[in-house]
Amino acid sequence: MATDSMMGSQTIAAQTQAWVKEVIMKYNICPFARREVERDSIRYTVCEQSRMDTALQALLDECQYLDEHPQAETSLFILPRGFEGFHLYLDLLAFAEQLLFEEGYEGVYQLASFHPDYCFEGEAQDDAANYTNRAPYPTLHIIREASMEQALAEYDDPESIPERNIAFARRKGSEFFAKLLQNCLSLKL
Repeated sequence: MATDSMMGSQTIAAQTQAWVKEVIMKYNICPFARREVERDSIRYTVCEQSRMDTALQALLDECQYLDEHPQAETSLFILPRGFEGFHLYLDLLAFAEQLLFEEGYEGVYQLASFHPDYCFEGEAQDDAANYTNRAPYPTLHIIREASMEQALAEYDDPESIPERNIAFARRKGSEFFAKLLQNCLSLKL
């Protein structure tokens, strides 16, 4: 019999997967996502840890999992509890980046960050551009650097991706993206 925690984790992973498919891939926010979705090579890991130290250890464990499982191209490390506050989440991100450096993962993995309240420095909280990094839950995206370098080398003008996304988000507006995120969160298993 599945526990409430397992069912909760499964729902959280499914909601995040819906976000990847219905927002990130569908609107080409990340032009590299489609290939990995179609290959089923994205790992969705729900971290139940809510303390900084234990969440960081779980992140390190996830990197070790990726070391041992090259068929998992990338991992979305989802933190549904404990890091709802954006500033605490940014602290976690800074510690996570330092931990990867200390553990010898510099040049192996990099982190991309997503949060329900993501706000680019210097931008208004209600700026639609923030939705390019908003997700249903606080999430650290663990990316294999070698794969990213290869993908970027094969993509014309990769530097234009952020500007294109910001322009698209502002054209569509905050309400459009808020509704997309709410649709993902309404998915229940």
